[in-house]
Amino acid sequence: MTDRLQAMSILSTVVDAGSLSAGARALRMPLATVSRKVAELESALGAELVLRSARGLALTDTGVAYVEAARRILEDVAEAERVAGGEFSAPKGMLAVTAPIVFGRLHVLPVVVEFLKAHPQVDVRLEQTDRPVSLHEENFDLAVRIGSLPDSSLIARQLGFVRQVVCASPDYLARKGVPQSPEALKDHDCITFGNLMSSRHWRFGAGRSQIDVPIRSRLVVNTAEAAIAAAEAGLGVTRVLSYQIADALGHGRLATALASFEPEPWPVSFVYPQRGLAPQKLRAFLGFAAPRISRVLAR
Repeated sequence: MTDRLQAMSILSTVVDAGSLSAGARALRMPLATVSRKVAELESALGAELVLRSARGLALTDTGVAYVEAARRILEDVAEAERVAGGEFSAPKGMLAVTAPIVFGRLHVLPVVVEFLKAHPQVDVRLEQTDRPVSLHEENFDLAVRIGSLPDSSLIARQLGFVRQVVCASPDYLARKGVPQSPEALKDHDCITFGNLMSSRHWRFGAGRSQIDVPIRSRLVVNTAEAAIAAAEAGLGVTRVLSYQIADALGHGRLATALASFEPEPWPVSFVYPQRGLAPQKLRAFLGFAAPRISRVLAR
């Protein structure tokens, strides 16, 4: 059985890596060993699981079903080992968390630091990224998601809401005037955060009252921090999420506009895989972090 589980694990890694050679590198095993293990597994099952070519490999229909089942089995075994090792009775082990870059820096990292001080047997891997992350494929225990959640097997715990806000420096607004309606943006220089919205129009309102307003983007950037810095420098009007400019608003470096035209707020949630019994490290972090982040978002 141990050999079969090892073969399942090797096959899963090879499939994720895209080729036998890439899988061998990820596993730090000789290519010949990896190739033999996959071939032995196919022989034992009496079925072809992968199609090999110079460009890599692809799963057969049988292989797709087998790898999906194998991954469930490997996860069940790992969960049983965590139970036996006490991970479900006391917070310990590695907790992998992912969060958007700015939200992670401002709100998740401080909570993680305090959580680690309170739980010396837990380690945390925090990845801050604005790209979509698959918890299952990339081995994360928990993710922070901003925005409406698609239907999925993940469990969601809502923490609060953030708004899409229009803002500019007080100096810029003094020179160009405060826009009184979305349509007035046609007379303004705009700074667009490309990951959040179109560089050609901004959407305001909600439901049937939604409107798309054409804008002129003097500057298009790919991070919120760059958009905020350009707005603070007086270049123009930008639109970001409310938590991203809380400090700048508090210190008078930015001022908001068009608040009554804002779209519906976006929910902020913790999401994590559904399982029979969540590890204590995850339950402890949820209990520690959720109320703290919720309090910040409610300000």
